[in-house]
Amino acid sequence: MITKERKLEIIKKFGKNEKDSGRAEVQIALLTERINDLTNHFEKHKKDHHSRRGLMMMVGKRRRLLDYLMKKDIERYRAIIKELNIRK
Repeated sequence: MITKERKLEIIKKFGKNEKDSGRAEVQIALLTERINDLTNHFEKHKKDHHSRRGLMMMVGKRRRLLDYLMKKDIERYRAIIKELNIRK
């Protein structure tokens, strides 16, 4: 789980201000944080397939947001994948 403080910190870092949670970069960063938490969860709980489905849905949503950002503004796309170390 992401704490309120951590979520606010991510929103401040990637958004224009602390209330800008709708920006694509903010949503991608929040999804990445949740994906990383769930990845660590699966090291301990290998047979938790219900949560694994949720993880796959989050990965798909992040992929769609990244595709949108790539079409909209390639520089913002490159900056976010570099910042979050999402790709190679």
